[in-house]
Formats: sequence, structure tokens, C-alpha cells
Amino acid sequence: MYFASDNSGPVHPAIMQALNEANSGYAMGYGDDPQMDQVRARLREIFEAPEAAIYLVILGTASNSLALATLCNPMQTVFCSPVAHIHEDECNAPEFFTGGAKLTLVPGGDKMTGAALRTAIEAEETRGVHGPQRGPVSISQVTERGGVYSLQQLQDLTDVAREFGLPVHMDGARFANALVTLNHSPAEITWKIGVDALSFGGTKNGCMGVEAVIFFDPSKAWEFELRRKRAAHLLSKHRYLSAQMLAYLQDDLWLNTARAANDNCTRLAQGLRKAGAEFQHQPEANIIFATLPRRVHQRLHEAGAVYHLLDGGLDGDPSQMLPFRLVCDWSISDDLIDQFLGLL
Repeated sequence: MYFASDNSGPVHPAIMQALNEANSGYAMGYGDDPQMDQVRARLREIFEAPEAAIYLVILGTASNSLALATLCNPMQTVFCSPVAHIHEDECNAPEFFTGGAKLTLVPGGDKMTGAALRTAIEAEETRGVHGPQRGPVSISQVTERGGVYSLQQLQDLTDVAREFGLPVHMDGARFANALVTLNHSPAEITWKIGVDALSFGGTKNGCMGVEAVIFFDPSKAWEFELRRKRAAHLLSKHRYLSAQMLAYLQDDLWLNTARAANDNCTRLAQGLRKAGAEFQHQPEANIIFATLPRRVHQRLHEAGAVYHLLDGGLDGDPSQMLPFRLVCDWSISDDLIDQFLGLL
């Protein structure tokens, strides 16, 4: 009963098979392998973007930080949610790789609004040479609280960014989960509404470790290549990244694993509601934030459930309501979910 993170699940068998097949013979390194050509072609087809520049890295932090560094000058600021992964969970890597650009947190919850973003942007470039200059807008899709921006909500944000001439980055570590929730095409929720660069996640959705960085405007391609090399994120045995991504995209595996993770979350959420859990955020993809009494958490942990309590420990008043997070991946079985719910 492991609900701590979708990073913790196994690698999908199709990905492992692809890695095993790639581990034969010889191939050129640094992204010159034949499989990378197929990855580019497939992603351009999926996103209806024949000119897109596409690169692979091994970490989500690298994909976000290097993409933002390519879009942002050191004297600028990146606009993002207060709970964005680039703010809360990347140890200032975006600031480091941009050469010192700061992050401006747009007030509100996990989803920024167009109105709040406009206010935050207008507050910058008010001090001349003494203050930060306006830089990219970074949108997390899925958000760090399990929310999914609707097409209109995304359009509101990109419209504001365009009004000020600012580029837009999307942190899509769980992009596939958002896509199956929204039922729109990849193009419709990215470049067609004004997203310039996408961090396209694979690791949380069945891969061993691979993320794609997609620039829908290829004018930034060479700069990104240089930044990736300088940051020590150009993998020499690149074919093992290519093999993962190619298998991930084959026969819509990326959508099938995301759909399975979302369906697992729906099943889990329905059971939690019946058991009286109070939800802090509406689960829209594969993440749940809710509260239960400490005595229930004690029972679950004693039975071997693994997940994160967000405030407070297992010792204390058994009736106190404690918030917690559950994350589903593609591999969790109905039996394990039902076992967890049965303990409630």
C-alpha cells in the first residue's frame, strides 16, 4: 500500500524491455543515436509541431531549470505559483541555472489566475535599474496540489503573458495526467494557446528516468544545447534516454499509464469520501490531499501503508484531524487500493 509518490513505483515492463534492447551493440552518443531521431519525429507528430526543438534530460529539475534559464535573463524574474515545484522542491536550481534570476510568487492557491498574474507582473519593472525585470511565466500542469488547469484558465494566463511580451514555460512533470483529464489535444493545451516551452515528464509515469524539453519556437534550440552541456546534463550514453522516451510514446503507453494512475486516484478518492475523509483540494488527476483522524493514520501505518503526513506525527490526540497526501501511479492494483480502504 504505497501512496507516497509516483516516483516510487516500478518502471513499466515495456520501458525495461526497451532499455534491454538498447543495451546491445553500439550507438553514437550525446543524442546522435537513431532512436533520438524517432523520438523527435514522434513528439513533433503528437504536438502537431513540425518545427519543435526537442531534447532529453534525466531529471525534472534539470528540464525545468534549463528551460527557464533559456527563457530568462539573470536580471529578470520568473512568475509562478507559491506552491510551484520550481519554488518549493528544486533547492533554488532555477535561480542557479538562470544565473541569479529570482522567482516572483503570484498570490493565491496552486492555480494562478490571470488577474493575479497581471497584478504581479505590473508590480515589477517599477524601480528602474534597481529592481528585477519581467521574465517568463511558469505554469505547473498538474499543479502541486493535484489540480488541473482548464483550457480557459490556461488561456487566461498566456493572454496576460503575451500582453506583456513574456514567454511561457509549462512544468509538465505530470503532463500526461492532465491531458487525460482535460480530453484536449497536446497542441491545444500548449503552443496553440501560447506556451513556448514544455517540460514533458516521463519519470513519474512509468519511465526509469527521462524528461523531454520541447521548444515550440526552435530559435532557442542552440542556446539550450549549450546550457545543457555546460550544466553537465548532456548524457554521453544518450541512447538509454532515447529508448525510454520512444517506448513511452509507443502505442500511447504514456496516455495509458496516466489514465491508469488517474483511475486509481478516482477509486481511492471515492472510498475516502465514503469513509468520511475531508478533502483539502479537489483531486483532478492522480494526487489527493485530505484529512483523517490521527487514530486512522495510526491504524493505516501499523498495517504497512506508506504515505506522507503533512502536519503532525502519529503520536498525540487520536481524534485530531491530520492532513495527508496520497499519490497514485499506474502500477497500483485495485486489490491494494481496496485493502487500504478496508482499513478505514
